[in-house]
Amino acid sequence: MSAPRDSSRRFPFEDLLDYSCRVLEKLDVPPDAARRVAGCLLLAELRGVDSHGLIRLPVYARRIQANVVKARPQIRVERRFAAVALVDGDNGLGPVVGSRAMETALELAESAGVGFVGVRGSNHFGAAAFYLEQALERRYIGCSISNAPPNMAACGGKVRFLGTNPMAVAIPAGQDRPLIFDASSSVVARGKIIVAAHRNEPIPEGWAIDPEGVPTTDARAALAGAVLPFGGPKGSAISLIIDILSGVLTGASFALHLNTLENLGAVQNLGHVFAALRTDLFLPAAEFERRMDEILGMLKASPPAPGVPRVLAPGELELDREARNRELGIPLVDEVVAQLVDLGHEVGVLFPDRVPASSDPPQ
Repeated sequence: MSAPRDSSRRFPFEDLLDYSCRVLEKLDVPPDAARRVAGCLLLAELRGVDSHGLIRLPVYARRIQANVVKARPQIRVERRFAAVALVDGDNGLGPVVGSRAMETALELAESAGVGFVGVRGSNHFGAAAFYLEQALERRYIGCSISNAPPNMAACGGKVRFLGTNPMAVAIPAGQDRPLIFDASSSVVARGKIIVAAHRNEPIPEGWAIDPEGVPTTDARAALAGAVLPFGGPKGSAISLIIDILSGVLTGASFALHLNTLENLGAVQNLGHVFAALRTDLFLPAAEFERRMDEILGMLKASPPAPGVPRVLAPGELELDREARNRELGIPLVDEVVAQLVDLGHEVGVLFPDRVPASSDPPQ
């Protein structure tokens, strides 16, 4: 859940990108890697997923400063089979490790048709859809999954056992926009509860339970307790499967075995899996894209339910938000701005001014 954003608090994308990169570089993150991390956080902001946006930058900074995450990891790539590789992230920043892994998956897919890459020794990798942009640039199908610290109760349980493990898939089309699906296996991303706690706002019923296993609308009690899986047993099973694929299969940590540092929210040896598929595996790429346009067109032309303006394809709402926020500037709430200003003062980087009032859209 996100509170209504004050549209007068918008900031140009390029200014926020420059600020974020300079902060990370002050912390000894190489320029290319800093741009990867900043790009990951800002794509989330552009698409309205503020739980995975700049609210994470101070957390990443504290992890680097505390030496629990490496600013300059020695990432290693090991080929295992013709279309399979294993990436050891050396406890680097998740977006840096993840980007390298997806690039490896795409290289494998170019020659083998498909690429499957496991990752261990990584950390929080932000919005899973960020890595799919690399696949879409090549007009390939992309998939990314990750395990996470145990912050979700299993279906019927009252203690944290599973991660809010996300899964994302992107499929290119021809003239139409790509299909992009990105979701956690919980009712809601835990980051949204963190945002609500920062704002001292309640959360909807059904999102989480308190430490005693009782449903709660108190965000802080929810953070002390556990978030719930979406669809009950369905989300619980999907989370467990993702944990097995990204944690057990890759040799990374999994579920309650994740090594968490509660004071920093840092996780060492997190696991991810990235996959890439060429669209010409079974028919010409142009024919695949034509068929994608056809099915997306049929979906969006289907009659909407009463009170619903139109039927949307997966990811369409987020792409609309991205276009709007690139034009008008990224809206940030006061609490996040204050944290970023403080972080900038700490490392010697000035936080940018907002978009002038004259360019602000009407409320």
